[in-house]
Amino acid sequence: MFQTVFADLHVHVGSDRFQNPVKISASKDLTLTNILHTADNDKGIELIGIVDCHVPNVLSEVKQLIANEEAYELSGGGIRFHNVTLLIGSELEIYDEDSQGPFHVLVFLPTVEAMEQFSAWLKRRMKNIRLSSQRVYETGRTLQKMARELEGLFIPAHVFTPFKSLYGRGVQKSLAEVLDPEKIDAIELGLSSDTHMADNVKELHRYTYLTNSDSHSLLKIGREYQKIKLKDVNFQEFAFSLRGQGGRGIVANYGMDPRLGKYYRTVCQSCFRPAPFEAQHCPVCHSPRIVNGVYDRIQQLKSERTERPKRPPYIYQVPLEYIPGLGKKTRERLLLKFGTEMNVIHHASYEQLLGVVSEKIAASIIAMRNGKVAIDAGGGGKYGRVIE
Repeated sequence: MFQTVFADLHVHVGSDRFQNPVKISASKDLTLTNILHTADNDKGIELIGIVDCHVPNVLSEVKQLIANEEAYELSGGGIRFHNVTLLIGSELEIYDEDSQGPFHVLVFLPTVEAMEQFSAWLKRRMKNIRLSSQRVYETGRTLQKMARELEGLFIPAHVFTPFKSLYGRGVQKSLAEVLDPEKIDAIELGLSSDTHMADNVKELHRYTYLTNSDSHSLLKIGREYQKIKLKDVNFQEFAFSLRGQGGRGIVANYGMDPRLGKYYRTVCQSCFRPAPFEAQHCPVCHSPRIVNGVYDRIQQLKSERTERPKRPPYIYQVPLEYIPGLGKKTRERLLLKFGTEMNVIHHASYEQLLGVVSEKIAASIIAMRNGKVAIDAGGGGKYGRVIE
């Protein structure tokens, strides 16, 4: 019997259970346990990937939840916590002789034991195992091989963003230059790209696309996610879904319109005016701080016109926090009425919304659901915005 669930597979830990920093740029209240509670109670996310589980104190928190019988390991891999399944993962930075520039990857492992082995292996190959997204002093192919030995999954992260991504730095023209294409299980798109944009690159046609939040705060969990069809909510079923095996698979990707991402356009980071791609200086203020945009980088990588693969729909979604006039108290009223953000975003009718919010906000939520919002594009590290 199949079921469909919402999944966000890239969430960071800000602090461990002893209040030590893990992801320096993330919120301190972004602890592993808080993430699980938020996914379960507020967001309606039923499959969550936490990507700092290689950190010993984070992994010990997972083990503590199991010891306290608040969570348990699943026979198919993963950790069940109330109504949400945790995939234990790690985001790592590769910078070897082949890559010529750092890029991030995700590794997911099926069991606590496998992650303990992986963490011990990483400790000998990085400077600080206690922090997130640290550089691994190994080649990308060696890291792929280790992930396979531990029966894990290997996924290049936010592949087009201009900093620390596989394509984004403008060095690589093909993923095969730095990775084994046969040992890649999926591709994470990132906030400033979508399925249509990514499929301009022919070598990506063979892979399943994932859309995740890369959340650095509890509020941003689920700003991008996917709906997945599987038979049970565990690691093995997720792996099957990436391969489209036995009727499993991604039903739909839900992501922000790429123009809302903070790296969509090529922009001067000093004056935030548009600039030519790969310009050396801003044509307006003459600053050298030019940040190349994802749209322009994909045009540079674009393959000759070929038949595109059949993909699940990519549905543009604007997070509730982006809707003008929808503040913290309004969000709390919506959650009190409808239970989770997924219910507000996907299921509440216009008439039902009117019982909680103004006509303007209700109309904005429905317009957002239907992909009919006006947007001022982002770039240079500054998010785009919804225009009222």
